[in-house]
Amino acid sequence: MDFIGAYSLINLQFLLDGLQVTVSVSVLSIIFSFLIGGLTGTIRFSNIPILSPIVGVLIDIIRNLPLLLIIFFTYFALPQIGIRFDIFWSTVVALTIFESAMLSEIFRAGLNAVPKGQMEAGLSTGLSYLTTMLTIVLPQAFRSMIPAIVSQLISLVKDTSLAVIISLPELTHHAKIIYGQNTSYVIPMFVLMAAAYFGICYILSLLSKYLETKRYNY
Repeated sequence: MDFIGAYSLINLQFLLDGLQVTVSVSVLSIIFSFLIGGLTGTIRFSNIPILSPIVGVLIDIIRNLPLLLIIFFTYFALPQIGIRFDIFWSTVVALTIFESAMLSEIFRAGLNAVPKGQMEAGLSTGLSYLTTMLTIVLPQAFRSMIPAIVSQLISLVKDTSLAVIISLPELTHHAKIIYGQNTSYVIPMFVLMAAAYFGICYILSLLSKYLETKRYNY
């Protein structure tokens, strides 16, 4: 083990470049999957004729596929039908597709947990279905969904490492290049990767605890 050589300034800069890609992919995937998951979860909850069953089937299919297969599909299969993404966006699209399906179920379960009387009360006062959903039902549901959502987002951050299979220049990929040049760097690289992933995920868990505290203060 050579911690001093492994943690040279050049290697650390190289790892930071990879970490930047990891964070960028994570942030974009979180934003897109949260929006799409929230929309599809609400559609399923609303039982819209034809649309809700179709969305439900698609969500069930995606949830039962391995993420690695979806990454391969976006990077290798989509170009065969004329849809091309570079490595970065292929990863973002794959993670968004997969995580949206997971978050969709979380949103649907959260909405189902809100007493039906809340929706009926809003409609009885003359509010539209959309207004009632946005101002009464969703805020209540979201508070109960916070732990599950944050847990899924933590999984998303860790799942970015799977993109090493298509050579996305993220943290794991860069660490692999470094310890591939010198086997004495293997353990130092794994220690540093573990610390980096732990740091990101721990920050998200602290955010979850903070939101939980705010939730119980209302």
